[in-house]
Amino acid sequence: MQAVLIRELRKSLRRGIRDYSTNAKPSLVLGAYEPQEKDGQLILSLAACQFNEGIDGKLEQILEVAGKKLKAGSSRVLYGLGGGYNAVAVANLGKQDAGFCALDQVEEGRENVRSAVASACRQLRDAGETMVEVDPCYDAEAAAEGGVLSLFSYDELKAEKKRRFPVTLTCHTQNDSYKNSAQSEAMEKAWKRGTILAEAQNLARRLMEAPSNKMTPSIFVEEVTQRLQGKCTIISRDKAWAESENMGAFLAVAQGSPEPLRFLEIDYSGGPSSLPPVALVGKGITFDTGGISIKPSGDMDKMRADMGGAACVAGAIMAAAKLRLPVNVKGFIALCENMPSGTAIKPGDVVTARSGKTIQVDNTDAEGRLILADTLSYAETCKPSLIMDMATLTGAVDVALGAGAAGAYTNCNVAWDLLHHSGASTGDRLWRMPLFKLYSNHVTDSQLADLNNIGKYARAAGSCTAAAFLKEFVTNKHWVHLDIAGVMMNRDEVPYLGKGMSGRPTRTIVEFLHRYGKHYHQMINNFK
Repeated sequence: MQAVLIRELRKSLRRGIRDYSTNAKPSLVLGAYEPQEKDGQLILSLAACQFNEGIDGKLEQILEVAGKKLKAGSSRVLYGLGGGYNAVAVANLGKQDAGFCALDQVEEGRENVRSAVASACRQLRDAGETMVEVDPCYDAEAAAEGGVLSLFSYDELKAEKKRRFPVTLTCHTQNDSYKNSAQSEAMEKAWKRGTILAEAQNLARRLMEAPSNKMTPSIFVEEVTQRLQGKCTIISRDKAWAESENMGAFLAVAQGSPEPLRFLEIDYSGGPSSLPPVALVGKGITFDTGGISIKPSGDMDKMRADMGGAACVAGAIMAAAKLRLPVNVKGFIALCENMPSGTAIKPGDVVTARSGKTIQVDNTDAEGRLILADTLSYAETCKPSLIMDMATLTGAVDVALGAGAAGAYTNCNVAWDLLHHSGASTGDRLWRMPLFKLYSNHVTDSQLADLNNIGKYARAAGSCTAAAFLKEFVTNKHWVHLDIAGVMMNRDEVPYLGKGMSGRPTRTIVEFLHRYGKHYHQMINNFK
């Protein structure tokens, strides 16, 4: 009885803290740039200057001391400054003139804003602040992305006392230069766009982070349907449908698990009906043991996120719908588990894909390319202007690129240019990899079938041979394959993402769709 009373008392206290937090004054994030001279002062942003004036210069006085060792991308929380705020976090935005960095292939200024705002928002959350206004830092979209992405936490399965308090972020517009002006409206629009982009990536992170018993193929369909209902048309297919489509490769992977497979189609119509759609294809292995070619037990739990491609497709389409992008998008997601059992496919088995090509399966852990083969073939039926597939496909791409960039393979230079610039803008980069005929020769050299699901030199160019395998199932002249295995997780590589599943490169895909829709008519001749 005493233990029960103690638990109830703790719950009451926690509710009280939440209620108090709700009624408390907000906190504020302000930006400042590195000094131009070695021992100079931090250069306050427009919003920071106005705040400083409103408190009689106290902010500047404190930063003369407190700002000396404040590094780019970091922040410092200050209390007692007044101005209507409980706490003020000053974020170092780096160099004032930071732009595109040719070496890093990224818009450095935008990345600095994301990282600095993220640091400040995390510090305020950890200090118990639940309402935070964020200085737009001259790039409201990037500021919103940094803040919203930094506060993501998958803790819904933990006891309530172990969950993080939710934090409400808003754009700080209390600046005379912004009030009642077109600039204010543009800033709010940019903030909203950044929030939508970050929320889309957070959706992908949530889907990837969920344990596999809480994110089966059927549950994935339910989650995505709930998020996209009313914005998109959603169709869920079953095993009987896959059999009617002769998806022998997909069915072969799924046959080892009692969990029923699902094939999800998502249709977003944001452009005229005459505009051919972009097809987004996602690998949806909700858990990958490797099958009979079983993986080592260490870190196998991370394979709950082997449906990262499917998660990114869902997040990207959600953002496209919320932003009302002027494009038509069709999503195709094959969902199943890859498990070892008495019914599982065995090394050396031969299956027939939807296209009619036969595949010798020498490694059941190379299953992603099998389900994608049938999904790509089916995606061609909607006559898309471009097909983009994404998959946590190979460990080889992690060896090649690590978390620096996702590997991109394409037969279309125009699509690559768009993707490349999109990644530079979002900070979530892609790097073009080769589709040499050499790699195609590696997968078409098969003893028993038309293709082998691993290259004849198993350890050589694994990501490249996987892409070459997929190429055998694509006839569209505008195809992009993204191998996202290396960016599946974040340790500490991206400062505005916490540890765990990353949801990359969702924002880059949305930016690509935005640019594609905006410039499609100018690009169509190049595409032809």
